[in-house]
Amino acid sequence: MDGAFEVVRAGEDDLPFMMATERLAGYEALVGRSSETQHRAFLADGRHAYFIGRADGRPVGFAVVRDWGSVDGVSLVKRIAVTEPGQGHGSALLCRVIDCVFTETACWRLAIGLFPENTRARRTYERAGFLPEGIARGAVFFGGEHRDEQVMAMLRPDWEGRLHPKPSRE
Repeated sequence: MDGAFEVVRAGEDDLPFMMATERLAGYEALVGRSSETQHRAFLADGRHAYFIGRADGRPVGFAVVRDWGSVDGVSLVKRIAVTEPGQGHGSALLCRVIDCVFTETACWRLAIGLFPENTRARRTYERAGFLPEGIARGAVFFGGEHRDEQVMAMLRPDWEGRLHPKPSRE
């Protein structure tokens, strides 16, 4: 990925971009879609945090975190989508969103889910520091059917360890 990359909090002005991104061809089997009414409600409820990733000033992806600042310290990356897969934007967006979660809230556990056949997403999530925890059978109602979901998570100590790795004992 070349050029400057930044992540900013999203607002209602970003809705057309987010809705268009989650509706890109090929995403219908991988990425959830929300109506404009749902997105507006999520943006207003304080329980969801929306982020926009920008490369060289142009929007290239978005992410939604559910249970932002939850009392129990457990949050979920509800959705992440980029306009140009394979360019490194998804990885950059996810890593910066993870940092926002752990620096701006008292989150202890950050989870993310994916369909088991989505190997590209799994590799991206593993590189970001998420660990696989198992398959939740029939956990997601998507496209009119219940589908299995692979659950991955990162705990605060995992994130802190990535920031401050222990020196090797050589």
